[in-house]
Amino acid sequence: MMKKHRYINKKSRILSVFLPDRNSTLKIGIISLLALIMIGCEKFVEVDPPKNVLIAEEVFQDPNTVASTIANMYYQMREQGMVSGLNGLSIVMGIYSDELDYYGFSNDYLAMYTHNVNASNGLVDEWWRNAYQIIYLANNILEGVNNATELSSNDKERFMGQAYFVRAYLHSLLVTMYGDVPYITSTDYLLNNKVARDDENEVYEHIIEDLKKASELLPVEDESGERVIPNQIVAKALLSRMHLYRGNWEQAQTMATEVINTTGYHLQEDLDKVFLKNSPETIWQFKPEGIIQLNTYEAAQLIIEFIPGQSYSLHNNLLAAFEQGDLRRVHWVNSISSTAGDITLYFPYKYKQTINTTNESLEFSIVFRMAEQHLIRAEARAHLNNIVGAQNDLNTIRERAGLPPVNIGSSIGLIEAITRERRVELFTEHGHRWFDLKRLKKANQVLESLKPNWRSTDTLFPIPINELEMNPKLQPQNSGY
Repeated sequence: MMKKHRYINKKSRILSVFLPDRNSTLKIGIISLLALIMIGCEKFVEVDPPKNVLIAEEVFQDPNTVASTIANMYYQMREQGMVSGLNGLSIVMGIYSDELDYYGFSNDYLAMYTHNVNASNGLVDEWWRNAYQIIYLANNILEGVNNATELSSNDKERFMGQAYFVRAYLHSLLVTMYGDVPYITSTDYLLNNKVARDDENEVYEHIIEDLKKASELLPVEDESGERVIPNQIVAKALLSRMHLYRGNWEQAQTMATEVINTTGYHLQEDLDKVFLKNSPETIWQFKPEGIIQLNTYEAAQLIIEFIPGQSYSLHNNLLAAFEQGDLRRVHWVNSISSTAGDITLYFPYKYKQTINTTNESLEFSIVFRMAEQHLIRAEARAHLNNIVGAQNDLNTIRERAGLPPVNIGSSIGLIEAITRERRVELFTEHGHRWFDLKRLKKANQVLESLKPNWRSTDTLFPIPINELEMNPKLQPQNSGY
């Protein structure tokens, strides 16, 4: 596994040789767009490949080449950076919080696990750089499609809607991890290279504004047939999450309700089928592709096949959080013992397929699913003192898990119950546990007794040292670094 970490880190720097300066993620020119099209050897969805020789303006005149450009944007999100891939949020924030133990030897990962992160950490740098590269691509698509003269209005709307969504989504992760960050809406790298950090509140305002635009432009239907291309429902799912994070309870409830009431999307009652590629619970997912069909990076990394040899296992605190009789503990957690029988380790078993040599993947990597929307609405309703409504949403999730309904009469008690439910429902999924600890201001309370090096300033990552050196306007560095 450690060789893979190093390989991915090197691979993520391939585009740097095309940029005006290889250490600056905000100095990105048009060549990075073309490079992504050229090197995207795996197709995210079934679209015609781009022409061999492309002039930037011509890319946006043909819906097939625009689709290929966007497909490669999703490819980058799937393979690199914080969204997915080997260095994604599910793994890294699992070891950073209290979900996973780490047994590897990567200095960057050990720093995350032991809370010794500094501004030179390779993951901190890769996440920032990769996110802004993708944001640049989204902005390039917005500008190119908007100026295109040969695209239909329907094509323009769906392409721009996807770009607005991706721009908002990447910024939503950046602001959560780094605090005040630049909200980039231009492809002018000379301007971007001198940009200052926006206040966190302003960043969230921009995110919500972009998501509203995306939900207006995107179609309701799933054009891919596999829920791998963001549509209006995906934008509303993220919008409900952003409103929850900002304490906009009415808006969070409204958006979550619209998602929950959408025809064709509902909870998958069979826990063993929740993470299959055709699950009706899925809102948005990444489709793996390759010569050898890799189902998901999550399964490939988290399933322990022998001891020693594991990289991760579930933290005892998470195991203890499951109530007696919780079917998720039975279906979504597995274990393995050493040959001598003296060691037993537990691991996430939501994704059950590792490598599949057949012609078809069985599982895709799910980014948004319906269970989160029920829990978002439950929390929003609790804050709005809608006790019955909050209980109904919470008990919908508990009933599927084989647990008895809760009957809590206070908003405070319900919010605590919902937080516990989020922990055992969304564990090792895209950093939900960490985001909850941070937004609910529970990180100190939970982690200071588990992580010897924990500091209250660890709720934010440092701005990468390379970026501060290239652009002094990103100063000051986050506190504690």
